[in-house]
Amino acid sequence: MDRISHWVDNAVLTGTSGRTSPVTDPATGRVTAQLDLATTAEVDAVVASAKAAAVGWSQTSVATRTRLMFRFRELVEANRDEIARRLSSEHGKVLSDAGGEVARALEAVEYACGLAELLKGDYTEQASSGVDVYSMRQPLGVVAGITPFNFPAMVPLWMIPNAVACGNTFVLKPSEKDPSAPMFVAELFAEAGFPAGVLNVVNGDAEAVDHLLTHPDVAALSFVGSTPIARHVYETGTRAGKRVQALGGAKNHMVVLPDADLDLAADAAVNAAYGSAGERCMAISVVVAVGDVGDPLVDAIAARVDTLVIGPGDDPESQMGPLITREHRDRVAGYVEAGAAAGARVVVDGRDRVFDGDGFFLGVTLLDHVTPDMTVYTDEIFGPVLVVVRTETYVEAMALVEANPWGNGAAIFTRDGGAARRFQHEVTAGMVGVNVPIPVPVGYYSFGGWKDSLFGDTHMYGPEGIHFWTRGKVVTSRWPDPSTSAIDLGFPRND
Repeated sequence: MDRISHWVDNAVLTGTSGRTSPVTDPATGRVTAQLDLATTAEVDAVVASAKAAAVGWSQTSVATRTRLMFRFRELVEANRDEIARRLSSEHGKVLSDAGGEVARALEAVEYACGLAELLKGDYTEQASSGVDVYSMRQPLGVVAGITPFNFPAMVPLWMIPNAVACGNTFVLKPSEKDPSAPMFVAELFAEAGFPAGVLNVVNGDAEAVDHLLTHPDVAALSFVGSTPIARHVYETGTRAGKRVQALGGAKNHMVVLPDADLDLAADAAVNAAYGSAGERCMAISVVVAVGDVGDPLVDAIAARVDTLVIGPGDDPESQMGPLITREHRDRVAGYVEAGAAAGARVVVDGRDRVFDGDGFFLGVTLLDHVTPDMTVYTDEIFGPVLVVVRTETYVEAMALVEANPWGNGAAIFTRDGGAARRFQHEVTAGMVGVNVPIPVPVGYYSFGGWKDSLFGDTHMYGPEGIHFWTRGKVVTSRWPDPSTSAIDLGFPRND
């Protein structure tokens, strides 16, 4: 059986803790590897490697950093199928979906390749008599990322390229459920020529996470996961004096107005709810059907669900794979049971699907006439369950969206430009789609939610990512001119 350990100084560091965690193929239920779980001492060793590399890396020229980032981009492109295969085998998502994940990751890498432009400061000559003022952004030092199981390649690559391009060294703690893809990314980083210690990977569980959150040599930390853990990460990290961005959970709403293109809306709802078995923080989990669009929309979604092919991720015929673990599959099925018991109409019941073997498969579920007090509405299910809530008016639909504690993404489907413009202005969500169900921004914008979907004030990758991984410095400069020198204890004026 394979053993997966840590990556330090551009080489594998075998764990010594004796604690391991099984890595499982969700399509078969078979354990494929054992993952070493780091002790606090091993976390210290990884951070020490990053700290030793930080001074030299921060002083490396922008030209050199740019060349290395371009080399890394080419290696990711050349190995995109292998990255997709690795993440599919441990996560379970189908290969086409895994390939899409790698493609979106490449956008963030390509953005970081423009670091020469991104790190330019400002300069004002003669701001005051004989005085020039200019600004710069400098790296923080050692920074870290804690990433989720559902995007084991994309989310690390939303963090690492920008952080490293800015001159930081990086410690990655990926999910223990699917570590092979991020470990392979680290190998490609070394192959591109990045110096030892610039990118390190420490595998572990809560012990490793909590130590990174309080480690005195870690200056900043980015996290993606559930809202309760995001809150813990933010509060613990900031209490320790770190800069923290912690992206949490979601309950993304898709508002469908009566004038919407019904086929477009139904296709979008199916794609956004059931892609990757619903294990996406940007999945649509609630359709808000406004007015008389409800019945035909539910019928259209149900008709499309019947055609979905569910199977192993490496089967080219599969459109949806298994869930990540047996326990999570059973938890999702429990929500379907609770929704039915609470009075929701079960239009399609994923529990009725029977699958061969021991994989963690669950059919897709569609629940209609869900009310806001049901757990299928209040909780983040993170599985292939789509609920439909009905309202009479746009105003009622907006009130429903606004009352929800999460604000990751929201979408509206309509042919009315005025309604769409009003929605994008009023909705309290960080990412908004107009006739687009999963509005994940392109790599040169930034990703992040509002309300309980984000702790911290800075979004991920893109321009806000550059801001997060650097700190500003302003220099006020005057070269000596004896004729203008004088004693003056007053507050400096700009004359």
